[in-house]
Amino acid sequence: MPRPQPYLRQLLRHRTDWLEERLYERAAHNGYGDITPAMARLFPLLATRPLGLSDLARRLGVSRQAVHKLALEAAALGYVAFIDSPDDARVKLLAYTDKGRAMARSAEQELQRIEARLVRHMGAANLAQLKALLAMAWSADEQPPRG
Repeated sequence: MPRPQPYLRQLLRHRTDWLEERLYERAAHNGYGDITPAMARLFPLLATRPLGLSDLARRLGVSRQAVHKLALEAAALGYVAFIDSPDDARVKLLAYTDKGRAMARSAEQELQRIEARLVRHMGAANLAQLKALLAMAWSADEQPPRG
């Protein structure tokens, strides 16, 4: 009996793990070995602007308390800081510090290196096709992911 093909979920998880392993290796090499997987999920959300903890919790699908704990850990490491909201004095936003911005730039460079490696291994056309397929909306009611 032929072995069934893996589900898409399994393939995507395997490839995500492959990518994350390389990013963590390079993060440690670049002096950011203290970043946890939870922080790695949080940090990209801060790429364009500071965000409130409630907004971060919604986007991560976790409790506000969990985000607050994570934010405190990241702040203790110097990657983020709590700042006042310009719109509401009761709200604190989480923003990158200089160290956090440097870490984000380093991660961006490592992602570019990984993609260059994939181009050498699978070819530019295959990588472009893979990215185009993953960027498509997967249902009529979904917006395509933004990069």
